Amino acid sequence: MRDARTGPTRAQMQLMAEEVLSGLPEEFRSALGEVVLRVEDFATQEQLESVGLDDRWELTGLYEGEALPDRSIWESGRLPARIWLFREPLIAEWRATGVVMAHLVRHVVVHEAGHHFGFSDDDMHWLEDEAD
Repeated sequence: MRDARTGPTRAQMQLMAEEVLSGLPEEFRSALGEVVLRVEDFATQEQLESVGLDDRWELTGLYEGEALPDRSIWESGRLPARIWLFREPLIAEWRATGVVMAHLVRHVVVHEAGHHFGFSDDDMHWLEDEAD
Protein backbone atom coordinates (compact mmCIF):
# COMPACT_ATOMS: atom_id res chain seq x y z
CA MET A 1 0.00 0.00 0.00
CA ARG A 2 1.14 3.53 -0.66
CA ASP A 3 1.69 6.19 1.97
CA ALA A 4 -1.03 6.18 4.66
CA ARG A 5 -2.37 9.58 3.61
CA THR A 6 -3.13 8.51 0.05
CA GLY A 7 -4.35 4.97 0.54
CA PRO A 8 -4.11 2.14 -1.99
CA THR A 9 -4.05 2.64 -5.74
CA ARG A 10 -6.88 1.23 -7.83
CA ALA A 11 -4.68 -1.72 -8.77
CA GLN A 12 -3.84 -2.41 -5.12
CA MET A 13 -7.50 -2.20 -4.11
CA GLN A 14 -8.42 -4.51 -6.99
CA LEU A 15 -5.95 -7.09 -5.67
CA MET A 16 -7.35 -6.72 -2.15
CA ALA A 17 -10.88 -7.30 -3.46
CA GLU A 18 -9.81 -10.33 -5.50
CA GLU A 19 -8.18 -11.80 -2.40
CA VAL A 20 -11.49 -11.46 -0.57
CA LEU A 21 -13.28 -13.40 -3.30
CA SER A 22 -10.62 -16.10 -3.28
CA GLY A 23 -11.12 -16.49 0.48
CA LEU A 24 -14.83 -17.24 0.21
CA PRO A 25 -16.10 -20.82 0.58
CA GLU A 26 -15.89 -22.75 -2.71
CA GLU A 27 -19.66 -22.92 -3.25
CA PHE A 28 -19.78 -19.11 -3.29
CA ARG A 29 -16.60 -18.62 -5.32
CA SER A 30 -17.85 -20.89 -8.09
CA ALA A 31 -21.21 -19.11 -8.26
CA LEU A 32 -19.41 -15.76 -8.49
CA GLY A 33 -17.23 -16.91 -11.38
CA GLU A 34 -19.07 -14.79 -13.95
CA VAL A 35 -19.20 -11.63 -11.82
CA VAL A 36 -16.87 -8.83 -12.89
CA LEU A 37 -15.06 -7.05 -10.06
CA ARG A 38 -14.09 -3.43 -10.75
CA VAL A 39 -12.52 -0.59 -8.79
CA GLU A 40 -13.11 3.01 -9.81
CA ASP A 41 -12.42 6.22 -7.95
CA PHE A 42 -16.10 7.23 -7.75
CA ALA A 43 -19.52 6.00 -8.81
CA THR A 44 -21.03 7.54 -11.93
CA GLN A 45 -24.04 9.83 -11.62
CA GLU A 46 -26.20 7.03 -13.04
CA GLN A 47 -24.93 4.59 -10.41
CA LEU A 48 -25.62 7.08 -7.62
CA GLU A 49 -29.13 7.70 -8.91
CA SER A 50 -29.79 3.94 -9.08
CA VAL A 51 -29.51 3.78 -5.28
CA GLY A 52 -31.06 7.15 -4.53
CA LEU A 53 -27.87 9.02 -3.64
CA ASP A 54 -26.62 12.43 -4.73
CA ASP A 55 -23.23 12.60 -3.03
CA ARG A 56 -20.47 10.59 -4.69
CA TRP A 57 -18.69 10.29 -1.33
CA GLU A 58 -21.56 8.21 0.14
CA LEU A 59 -21.25 5.13 -2.07
CA THR A 60 -18.40 2.72 -1.35
CA GLY A 61 -19.67 -0.26 -3.35
CA LEU A 62 -22.42 -1.36 -5.69
CA TYR A 63 -23.79 -4.58 -7.16
CA GLU A 64 -25.17 -4.26 -10.68
CA GLY A 65 -26.97 -7.27 -12.01
CA GLU A 66 -29.81 -9.61 -11.39
CA ALA A 67 -29.61 -11.73 -8.23
CA LEU A 68 -29.33 -15.47 -8.86
CA PRO A 69 -32.75 -16.29 -7.32
CA ASP A 70 -34.41 -13.82 -9.71
CA ARG A 71 -32.87 -15.19 -12.90
CA SER A 72 -34.70 -17.30 -15.42
CA ILE A 73 -33.18 -20.14 -17.41
CA TRP A 74 -35.10 -18.77 -20.41
CA GLU A 75 -33.12 -15.52 -20.50
CA SER A 76 -29.92 -15.21 -22.44
CA GLY A 77 -27.57 -12.54 -23.67
CA ARG A 78 -27.42 -10.62 -20.42
CA LEU A 79 -24.26 -8.78 -19.44
CA PRO A 80 -22.34 -10.27 -16.54
CA ALA A 81 -23.14 -8.93 -13.09
CA ARG A 82 -20.65 -6.47 -11.63
CA ILE A 83 -19.36 -5.64 -8.20
CA TRP A 84 -18.00 -2.10 -8.01
CA LEU A 85 -15.76 -0.70 -5.31
CA PHE A 86 -15.32 3.05 -5.16
CA ARG A 87 -11.82 3.86 -4.05
CA GLU A 88 -12.04 7.49 -2.90
CA PRO A 89 -15.09 7.00 -0.63
CA LEU A 90 -13.43 3.89 0.84
CA ILE A 91 -10.25 5.88 1.53
CA ALA A 92 -12.33 8.65 3.14
CA GLU A 93 -14.07 6.08 5.38
CA TRP A 94 -10.71 4.51 6.23
CA ARG A 95 -9.31 7.89 7.26
CA ALA A 96 -12.43 8.80 9.26
CA THR A 97 -12.80 5.49 11.11
CA GLY A 98 -9.28 4.12 11.39
CA VAL A 99 -10.59 0.69 10.34
CA VAL A 100 -7.98 -1.38 8.52
CA MET A 101 -8.39 -0.85 4.77
CA ALA A 102 -8.39 -4.59 4.07
CA HIS A 103 -11.34 -4.97 6.46
CA LEU A 104 -13.29 -2.20 4.73
CA VAL A 105 -12.67 -3.74 1.32
CA ARG A 106 -13.66 -7.15 2.65
CA HIS A 107 -16.89 -5.80 4.12
CA VAL A 108 -17.90 -4.07 0.88
CA VAL A 109 -16.99 -7.00 -1.39
CA VAL A 110 -18.86 -9.51 0.78
CA HIS A 111 -21.89 -7.23 1.07
CA GLU A 112 -22.08 -6.68 -2.69
CA ALA A 113 -21.47 -10.38 -3.39
CA GLY A 114 -24.36 -11.09 -1.05
CA HIS A 115 -26.67 -9.13 -3.36
CA HIS A 116 -25.68 -11.52 -6.17
CA PHE A 117 -27.11 -14.38 -4.11
CA GLY A 118 -30.18 -12.46 -2.96
CA PHE A 119 -28.98 -12.63 0.66
CA SER A 120 -30.44 -10.72 3.58
CA ASP A 121 -28.19 -8.54 5.72
CA ASP A 122 -27.96 -11.36 8.31
CA ASP A 123 -26.87 -13.78 5.60
CA MET A 124 -24.24 -11.29 4.47
CA HIS A 125 -22.85 -10.99 7.99
CA TRP A 126 -22.50 -14.79 8.11
CA LEU A 127 -20.75 -14.85 4.73
CA GLU A 128 -18.37 -12.12 5.84
CA ASP A 129 -17.55 -14.13 8.97
CA GLU A 130 -16.78 -17.15 6.76
CA ALA A 131 -14.46 -15.24 4.41
CA ASP A 132 -10.81 -15.54 5.33
